Amino acid sequence: MGSETPNKVNLAEKFALFEETWAPRLAARYNGNEVRLAKVDGEFHWHKHDDTDELFLVIEGALDMEFRERTEQLSAGEMIVVPRGIEHRPCARQGEVKLLVMDADGTANTGDEATAFTPIEV
Repeated sequence: MGSETPNKVNLAEKFALFEETWAPRLAARYNGNEVRLAKVDGEFHWHKHDDTDELFLVIEGALDMEFRERTEQLSAGEMIVVPRGIEHRPCARQGEVKLLVMDADGTANTGDEATAFTPIEV
């Protein structure tokens, strides 16, 4: 990343580089945004992002995106955009899910800088 020449990204190859869950990896950057890859399993915690929207694209598996008033179920090939300021909780209750998550550069994945996992570049 960071070079002037565009390079393709093979998602399967990038996902094969790590096993940790809820620990996003940085696959690319563009226009002040980060393209993160994450493996998730189980339930995350309730959180929100006050300053930015967040996009989740399910690459593999089934994800429940919980909101206080409802739950959206997503399968591979489906995505959801969580608007800024909306509390949400991603949950992978049927086993591991592979996600592509798009956030503004430096967005804390937990909604709180003190508890955030800083994405590792892959």
